[in-house]
Amino acid sequence: MRIKELSEQVGVSTRLLRYYEEQGLLAPLREENGYRSYDEAAVQRVEQIRGLLGAGLTTEIIRDVLPCLAAAACSQYGDPEFVSRITAERDRLRERCEVSPFCRKVLSLTCGPVVH
Repeated sequence: MRIKELSEQVGVSTRLLRYYEEQGLLAPLREENGYRSYDEAAVQRVEQIRGLLGAGLTTEIIRDVLPCLAAAACSQYGDPEFVSRITAERDRLRERCEVSPFCRKVLSLTCGPVVH
């Protein structure tokens, strides 16, 4: 689907979709004519991005978390620096507000339960 179709399906502007692409959050294919082409998975990805942004995560953190969502098998992530960053982000969100169940699940999947 083209950018306008995705924009209409997810209810965000084409400009915002281009911004997500600039930030490395979306990676559409390019057709020979240069048009962006999105698959059906892009709809869910944009919804995930919007939910994570709404919970207060930065685009930098989201860029690191999205591959785990796509793989759906990241209950443990092997990079200690990444786990540390995600754990700190989760703790920051807990202090700031009550995190939605979806975002709490995403963060727990990437770094595991907090051990104090």
